[in-house]
Amino acid sequence: MSTCGDITVKELNKRASGQAFEVILSPSTPDAKGEFPLTPIKKRETSLDEIKKKLEAAEGRRRSQEAEVLKHLAEKREHEKEVIQKAIEEQGNFCKLAQEKIQQKMEANKENREARLAALNEKLKEKVKKLEQVRKNKEAMKEEGN
Repeated sequence: MSTCGDITVKELNKRASGQAFEVILSPSTPDAKGEFPLTPIKKRETSLDEIKKKLEAAEGRRRSQEAEVLKHLAEKREHEKEVIQKAIEEQGNFCKLAQEKIQQKMEANKENREARLAALNEKLKEKVKKLEQVRKNKEAMKEEGN
């Protein structure tokens, strides 16, 4: 057993898992003073001017905070406007590009159709010429036969 001022430590028993101790505190004496005073520290009384200054300072902080919030909201709105403007521009560019592609496809289809029609007309003219040739040959053969 060991003592240290107001505390007494008594060893109970030793085990393989550890040791056990009993700590005994000595009773406090009525005349002993604690580290902290029992009476609260008296605050000095604040004057009306000090109260007004504190209120003004609080109002200034509130206004400053409101200004910060409004500034943040204005920045956020400006960013939203920029994003919307960019989206509108991109949509316009996309529409313009899509119209150009459609126009190109329509022109290519028209050219292809005209080329096919020209080829068919050419074949038809060749067939008509052949037919004319065959008729002429047939008529020439009839005349020779008469």
